[in-house]
Amino acid sequence: MQRTVRNLLATKPPGLYTVNAEDPVRTAIQLMADHHVGALPVMRGPALAGIISERDYARKVVLMGRNSAETPVWQIMSAPVVTVGPQHSVGHCMRLMTDRRIRHLPVVQDGALVGMVSIGDCVHALLEEQREEIDELKRYIAS
Repeated sequence: MQRTVRNLLATKPPGLYTVNAEDPVRTAIQLMADHHVGALPVMRGPALAGIISERDYARKVVLMGRNSAETPVWQIMSAPVVTVGPQHSVGHCMRLMTDRRIRHLPVVQDGALVGMVSIGDCVHALLEEQREEIDELKRYIAS
């Protein structure tokens, strides 16, 4: 069975962490640390404005000598953000992340942010899919 983003989201714990575009970068970094995530969707009201990652922090704050308590998230976020929908396949997500050299994809449905998938989520799903195929082949051979 080819897994979709919808399948991935169903296996993830509930909750989606976001940061506001006007928040200081320090807030975003603290949220990422508290929740053990590498990136956060950036919101302007109900709209997805961008994404901020640990990579953005390292390259656009640390290396440029900025102050994370004074720099707003919107100044360093990546935008426009690449998104996927719940109907997209895990393979599609992997191709997007590989081609764009990114590790996180916000999931948008009907214009609303509904989740986030990481390259780790996709790799785990693909490995599980392969394990199921191997088990199925072993059962077939044994019968």
